[in-house]
Amino acid sequence: MVTVRQQKRAFIWVLASFWLCCVFVLPAYALESTNYRIDESAISTGNLLQSSSANYRALEGINDLAIGNSASENYQVLAGSKTDPYPWLSFRILNSTASFGVLSSTTTATATASFSVINYTSYGYVVQIDGSAPTNGAHIIPSMTTESSQTGIEQFGMNLVANTQPENPLGANPDNGQFGYGTVQADYATANTFSYSDGSIIASAPKSSGVTTYTISYVLNVQSLTPGGQYNASQSLVVTGTY
Repeated sequence: MVTVRQQKRAFIWVLASFWLCCVFVLPAYALESTNYRIDESAISTGNLLQSSSANYRALEGINDLAIGNSASENYQVLAGSKTDPYPWLSFRILNSTASFGVLSSTTTATATASFSVINYTSYGYVVQIDGSAPTNGAHIIPSMTTESSQTGIEQFGMNLVANTQPENPLGANPDNGQFGYGTVQADYATANTFSYSDGSIIASAPKSSGVTTYTISYVLNVQSLTPGGQYNASQSLVVTGTY
């Protein structure tokens, strides 16, 4: 069984378990040079009106000529009404426990877990994984290093893409939705090969990004001489904004 602990720190980075909630907002972008920076720039004929009372607050906009995202290698523009200018980095665990069931030297045990990340008016993020491979007392299952799954030997690894081996299907590629720019790091981005390294970066986004949903696929193999008993691993995901 692989579980993930929960903690939360500071505004610009999050150490989260599989129980955090996410604030889903659309990304907005900034213009800047060495001498200036403009957040939430506007080119339009729109008008804004703020209404509020003791129980609610609303910001209305009219006459938007066009909305949507436009991007190249060097810029991003999201056309539309004014939005909140403050940066957000939000993270959500979609399921918190990966159970391998009963282990066998003739069958690869598999499990999946998933999470999502969004960053808003910032410059991207990185996701790291911290924790141990499965252990039973003093016995530790060796971690894999970008290799395929093989039954009959001790192995523990993961990736964040869709696989056809050792099961078909196993896992999924990142889902970037409409405005996501999340990517998987190279060691975890090849189908049917798996790795695990404590503290390694497993995913990132190079710029402000809408919601990206990631699926972690785990594999676990044992040999006939692997000590019997219950194996456990506790892991945490650390999501850091790259401002």
